[in-house]
Amino acid sequence: MFKNLLVPLDLAHESSWRKVLPVAIDQARHYGAMLHVMTVIDINLDITAVRLPEDFNDQYRQETEQRLADLVKQHVPGDISVKYLVREGRTYQEILKVADKIPADLIILASHRPSLKDYLLGANAARVVRHGSCSVMVVRE
Repeated sequence: MFKNLLVPLDLAHESSWRKVLPVAIDQARHYGAMLHVMTVIDINLDITAVRLPEDFNDQYRQETEQRLADLVKQHVPGDISVKYLVREGRTYQEILKVADKIPADLIILASHRPSLKDYLLGANAARVVRHGSCSVMVVRE
């Protein structure tokens, strides 16, 4: 049923992958699906860009790719087919773009219990659920 599973992670928050990766691995095994693990760099450097080295974005992207690769290597068993990617931009927009590009059959992501600010502003998970072109599984932290 599922061939491509998309798993967006936030490397700065273990809670975004601690419960999600085991669920995604289980689904990938069950369906023989490819696991696409991604993270999004959401950098707005308009004010501080003057003080940073010119190659800061490239260095940061390479470090992020390495951190994601290390996380995948440490937590995803070798019998699971996995690809990983790093995107830059607004988190929910990049998740939706990648989901359409690969094309994802299922997005598996974490979400915390909503607070008042989430109802007013809208969380990334809520936007992905609302606007995704495929099924979305939300795993509570």
